[in-house]
Amino acid sequence: MATAASFDVTSNVDLQEVDNAVNQARKEIAQRYDFKGSRAAIEFNRTDNTLTLVADDEFKMTALWDILQGRLVRRGVPTKNLTPGAIERAANDTVRRVITLQQGIPTEAAREIVKFLKEHKLKKVQAAIQADQVRVSAPSKDELQDAIRLLREHDFGVALQFGNYRG
Repeated sequence: MATAASFDVTSNVDLQEVDNAVNQARKEIAQRYDFKGSRAAIEFNRTDNTLTLVADDEFKMTALWDILQGRLVRRGVPTKNLTPGAIERAANDTVRRVITLQQGIPTEAAREIVKFLKEHKLKKVQAAIQADQVRVSAPSKDELQDAIRLLREHDFGVALQFGNYRG
């Protein structure tokens, strides 16, 4: 009997690339004329998976966020996995914004992926939620490739990576 081929759908952010992008953004902020003498800072907390941006006003906050997003995109970090919080007032007449990094597929997105694959009625394709990833299996490699193609075409709100392909 043929063994079932499978792959895992995950959604992770490379924290080292985020750290590199934050360092590059800090260097650019230090050199930019419009940020001279201002209190602009970016802090990266690996344990909480958060980025904290601090600026003098909302205008500088927007510029800071644009710089950081540009650096993250250049480093290959999916911006779909960034959830920016609201801009709030902080100490010393500054504003603060906390951006959360999404690691893994959220439960509701995983359910949506499973439902999406079932709706397309691919032959014998099974999808199972395993913690923060989804395992898709089928007896045919061609069906798995069709499933990958369908998943890439649809937007689930997070960046999807396909790995651990076993055929």
